Amino acid sequence: MNTELSHRAENENLPASDLIYDFEQISAALDKLAATLNQTMANSNPIILCVMNGALIFSGHLLTRLSFQCELDYIHATRYRNTTQGDALKWLAYPKLSLKGRTVLILDDILDEGITLEAIEKYCYSEGANHVEKAVLLLKHHDRCCTKINSEHVALRVEDLYVFGFGMDHEGKFRYLNAIYSLRG
Repeated sequence: MNTELSHRAENENLPASDLIYDFEQISAALDKLAATLNQTMANSNPIILCVMNGALIFSGHLLTRLSFQCELDYIHATRYRNTTQGDALKWLAYPKLSLKGRTVLILDDILDEGITLEAIEKYCYSEGANHVEKAVLLLKHHDRCCTKINSEHVALRVEDLYVFGFGMDHEGKFRYLNAIYSLRG
């Protein structure tokens, strides 16, 4: 077990893993991301869509740092459903707010292949959104991604590893961890 794991994490029987980002590193990255969003979104009164379930913790921490008017809603589209392999996209919940004529800011936990994020962006435009921005906690470094994101709207970057914690799960568990870990092997 990695000696940098918190006492709480050790007691939760984490799988063999390594600490990638601790809470202080995540918090500093969220401060920087919020500063950028506060400038770029200042006068747009966007609808912020939290992509459930993974972006819940990221969204909660980021929202407390934002200084512009906004409305909050959520969307639930998933490919993983508590597994480590992506499957067909399944839509579980749509926003309640009308996106027609609005700016939308999608908050997601990780940009891996981008299939889910791209589908959500297309959905927003199909519902009449004027402009869609995307912000993610983590951008995975590889060449399999199908969508683009403004690099300023990325809090942290990670190698092509299976990661969990801070909203992201491992087999449906460990979303609540206040750090990000990578699975060994």
